This record gives sequence, structure tokens and C-alpha cells, in this order.
Amino acid sequence: MCGISGCWQLNGEDLAARGIAMVDVLRHRGPDDGHVWVEPEAGLALGHRRLAIIDLSPAGQQPMVSACGRYVLAFNGEIYNFADLRRELEQAGAAPEGGWRGHSDTEVLLAGMAHWGLAAALRRAVGMFALALWDREARRLSLARDRLGEKPLYYGFQRQGGEAALLFGSELKALRRHPAFVGGINRRALTLYLRHNYVPAPLSIHPGIAKLMPGTIAHLSAPDAAPDVEVWWDLAQVALRGAATPFAGSPQEAAAQVAALARQSVARQMVADVPSGAFLSGGIDSSTVVALMQAQSSRPVQTFTIGFDAQGFDEARHAKAVAAHLGTDHHELHVSPEDTRAVIPELPRIWCEPFGDSSQIPTLLLSRMARRNVTVALSGDGGDELFAGYTRYTMTDRLWGRIGSMPMGLRRVAAAGVQVVPPGWGNALGRVLSGGRFGLAGDKLNKGAGMLDAASVEDLYLRMVSAEQHPEQWVVGGDEGESRLVALRGELGAMAPVPAMMALDALTYLPDDILTKVDRAAMAASLETRVPFLDTPLVELAFSLPLSCKLHEGVSKWPLRQILYAQVPRELVDRPKMGFGIPVGQWLRGPLRDWAEALLAAPRLAAEGYWNPAPVRAAWQEHLSRRHDFTPALWSVLMFQAWLEVQHAD
Repeated sequence: MCGISGCWQLNGEDLAARGIAMVDVLRHRGPDDGHVWVEPEAGLALGHRRLAIIDLSPAGQQPMVSACGRYVLAFNGEIYNFADLRRELEQAGAAPEGGWRGHSDTEVLLAGMAHWGLAAALRRAVGMFALALWDREARRLSLARDRLGEKPLYYGFQRQGGEAALLFGSELKALRRHPAFVGGINRRALTLYLRHNYVPAPLSIHPGIAKLMPGTIAHLSAPDAAPDVEVWWDLAQVALRGAATPFAGSPQEAAAQVAALARQSVARQMVADVPSGAFLSGGIDSSTVVALMQAQSSRPVQTFTIGFDAQGFDEARHAKAVAAHLGTDHHELHVSPEDTRAVIPELPRIWCEPFGDSSQIPTLLLSRMARRNVTVALSGDGGDELFAGYTRYTMTDRLWGRIGSMPMGLRRVAAAGVQVVPPGWGNALGRVLSGGRFGLAGDKLNKGAGMLDAASVEDLYLRMVSAEQHPEQWVVGGDEGESRLVALRGELGAMAPVPAMMALDALTYLPDDILTKVDRAAMAASLETRVPFLDTPLVELAFSLPLSCKLHEGVSKWPLRQILYAQVPRELVDRPKMGFGIPVGQWLRGPLRDWAEALLAAPRLAAEGYWNPAPVRAAWQEHLSRRHDFTPALWSVLMFQAWLEVQHAD
């Protein structure tokens, strides 16, 4: 795992110095080594920071020049099947002339690109990556990203004063170091950020800067040329093929195939020349990964869990029980609310653009804890999207089945009737009836009423996954444009609602929220994370499985449960899904209130000109009075405000 950056300038002035400035700000992504390669006559600088995982010797240093001298590669990621690719190259007589310099996956991938071509090499590769490849002969720069978007890559042509350059890098903070960088706020990106709690690709928070889409290559013939974008792998097409030619076996046969591929994926991702371990929450996904790791390890696997002093948020005891049963070397860090809140001032610098998923906080704490003992950690991310783990899939399908045929006028009358009851009353009643355990009954009922006038199942799902239903009212000049979720649903054609929702999440929520959260948190701690469920063969199998194989007899993630039940008693893992959260909503009414009030002050909002003070202040007052829970939307606004403050300070 590493960090890459670079600039392709219209002139070659101060090229090396600018390349160094860009890559040095990514030191946290690669603390072991850092280099910049320049070609002054082309105006190009490639930068790389190295977190050494495979081949710790200088032979793995980057940017790396191919044996033929034509290609230069800056690569961030891991190729898990690099040993297979190396053998294939050797058998084809395409190994580097004079022999391999070392045993890194980067050298193998570069040799594969020189032999097969870039896209063909990537299609053979199983792994996670973002890369920049310079073709010295053709004078062409190619930027590429992995299939599912595990590794980030931003890019864009910028012109500021007398400076003009194509800028790219793993994080926006690298691009900001170049004098050509313009900055500014993309209002559409801000509006969509408030809806989703993240800025959806291909947008970034800055105008003129894009996120490279997963599974694509952007070929550039000049710094200011429009990119020629090549799709080398398409998840939407994988989902469509899976639906058109589904797996024909029984659920038991499906589970056996999932187990075989998951075992292979975990084995490949355990390969490292540094200490490795795994995140363990005690839930189905992480427990399955750890169980497969321990079954293939000759010594106890190191596992890591964070515990919280907050009712309803602590899974540490469940993780400890699973770890004890599997015999792992378990590490548990119990953190107080004060410890948790202490990291909030760091978030705007760690996440290089606004990010509103509050589970970023425990993810950061967990990553820092794990890094004290290991350099690589496997996680269970992706299991929900591939194996129907989120309850919103079936909830949306059932709700649409009940309301879809009802006249719109009747639905609106019903919604109005429910919304007459203030959410605060329902919340208070829920707390009384549940002994304080469930305090958001009124909010959930009110949100449900807001779903009743959905125009389609796609519209219903968009509302289901939204932090704020009317973000354009909050943002000055707010405009969402055409919803990418709706457009993608159109691409998915006649897929049934639940499989389509899973594909939509894998195309949007997974890369832009989950994987972004884990990448930034782990890289801030100089920790590499790996995601076995996103191994290519396993993803392609998962999208071919009928829903009845994933959601079998009413049980979600059925194939993963069969793997886990073979090694862990059901009573240790069968419980309602908890998620990985913290009581941010409560803290905003208590210890974080003054901090939030300062960021949300009406004069400040009006002066900055990004948020309309009236809806923001109304939501803040509703939240403080407990009449309504606005945690997701308010946290997104606060994270933007804190991020903006840091940008002004820097």
C-alpha cells in the first residue's frame, strides 16, 4: 500500500521540486521510502511513497522503470496473484531480459504491461490498485483504478496564474501542493454530499477535479487534452451477466463454491513480508474472514477490536468470544467517549474532502490500534453488498410491494396523517416502552411516512439511503442534477429490485463510502487493509447467485454463515446486525454542542455562503430539542464546516 502523485506541466519549470512537494504530503501512506521520477523535456513528474509489504528490498522501489526502458510506473496497491502472473510471463518468454530485479508484485505487473498491454495486464490481475503509467515512446500518460474502487485516484487539469498542469494523486492534499491548483467548491458535489454523506464519484468537492471511476483507464495525450476513458472492467455488466446466466446449483452447492473461492482469496491476501492480522467485530463478515485465516495459519492470527463505553454500540464482548473460540491472538482496546471525541479535530485533514459517515471515528481508532502490532489487516467489508446483508434491501422491496399499486393521492393522505404526530412524541414513547434502548421510533415512523409518495422503487430506494431528502434546500445554489442511482438502475435493465439494489450499492456506496472510509483511516495510520470478499472470482460468482442462495429461508448472507458455522457455534454470531457506530447524535446535544454551535452559527453560515442558514438552524434546533434526530445531515454539515476551516488555515 502506498501513495502516488504527479504533475504533467505545460512547461518543465521547477518540476522536481513540485513533484517532491506533492508526494511528501502523502508520507503517511508510505513512510518507508519516497521517490520522484522526472522527465523534464516532457514536463512530467511521477511521485511515490512506499509502505513496503512485498519485497522490502530496494528492488521494490518506485516509480519503477520497465526492463525495456519504455514504461515508468507509480503503483499503489497489491496484486494478489502476482506469483501466477510471473510464472505465466516466464513461460511466455516475457520475463525481463537479464532476470528479475526482485520479487515485488509491482515489477511483475510492469512486465505484464510491457508484454500484454495495460488493459490486458489489468484484466489478468487480481488485486486493488490505483496507478499512473507513463509511456515514454508514445508520450502518453495512463491513469487506472481497480475494479471495485478500493484505492483512490483524483485527477484534473488546473490553471492558476501562469501555471498550468494536469495534476493527479491518491489524495486531494497532494494536488493542492501544486501552484496550478485552483480549488473552489463544486455546488452539485456539495448537494450530493449532503444527500449521501459522501461525495459520489466521478465528482470531487473541487470543480475541475474528478475521481477516476473504478474499472477504468484515463489515457491522456497532453496535459490539457480531454481524457480518452477506457472501461476495462464493468461491475454493472458483471451483475447483468450474472442475472442473465445465474448459478444453476442448489444453495448448498453455491455455499460450497463461495467457501472455496473465499478460502483462496484469504490465502492470497495473507501473503506479506510484514506482520499481518485482521479486524474482528464478532459479526458474520469479519468472523468469516478470521475463521478462514486461522484455518490456514500455523500460528494464532492477530485480531483487533475496539470497545466502547456506550450502550448499544459495543461489540467487543462478541468479538472476544469469537476470538477465544478460534484461538486467535486477540487485542482489544476499550476507549472512552473522551478518547473517541478527541480525534474529531483530526478528521478534516485525514479525509481530504468532506466525509460525513461518523463510523470514520471508530475505524480510525481501530486502524491506529492495529498498526501497533501489524502492517497489514484484512477486513470483512463487501459481504453485505455481495450477499444481501443490509435489511434495507428487503425492506424497500416489501414496502414497494405494499404501496406501489396504491393511488398516489391515497398515499399522500396516509403520509400526512402519520406526520401529524411530532417525531419527538414517538421518540419519547419509544424510550419509555423499551426502557431507554430505542429512542428513535418517532423519527423512523416519520421517515417511513416520507417514503409513501415515492414515484418508483428506484425513487424509494434513493430515499431509503439518503441522509437528507431535500439537500438542495440546504445548499446555496444547490442542485443535484440527474441522480446517478437512477441512471445506473436504468443500466441494470430488468434486474429484480433486490439484486439491483445490491449492485447499486456495490457501484456507489461501497467505493465512495465504505472503501473510502477504510482507506483514509488505515492509511492515516500507515496500515494496509485488504478486503478478501472483493477478490474478482468471488465477486463474479456472488453476482451470479440467485437471491434464494444469498437470502435463504429468510436468512441473509447464507453462504457466509455456512462457512462460519463450520468453525464457530451459531450462538456466538447469530444476533441482530449492529453496525460500527458511535452516539454522535447524543454528543451533539452534550459535550460537542459548543463546537457544533460555533460551526453552525447563522452569521458564519451566511458569510461563507455555502449553506442556507434557515434550514440548517431549524434542523439544529429540532435536534437539540429531541423533536427530531438530524444526526446524519448535521454531521455532514459539520464535517464540511470543519474541513473548510482547515482549508482556510492551510
